[in-house]
Amino acid sequence: MEQADADAGVWVFHGSGSRFASGVFTTRDQAEAWIHQHDLTGVLTRYPIDQGVYDWAKEKQLFQPTEPEHTEAAFIQRFTSGSQEHFHYDPDDIG
Repeated sequence: MEQADADAGVWVFHGSGSRFASGVFTTRDQAEAWIHQHDLTGVLTRYPIDQGVYDWAKEKQLFQPTEPEHTEAAFIQRFTSGSQEHFHYDPDDIG
């Protein structure tokens, strides 16, 4: 069984106001081309592959649970990290 690169990731685009992702890309260049093609507004974030962000952040020592609720499912399933590479897009901000 082949093991994934520990730093492997994908780029996920969440449009402004959306509840779910609207695109997943293997490279930032591909994602940005699609974002610009459609004049989209939102956030492009790099996510680890085969690992939840909660576990990734703990492994990288970017987050450590300090409260009992930090280990509960309700917290873990909503967890994101500002340490993930991410970029904001808004066509109105482009001169």
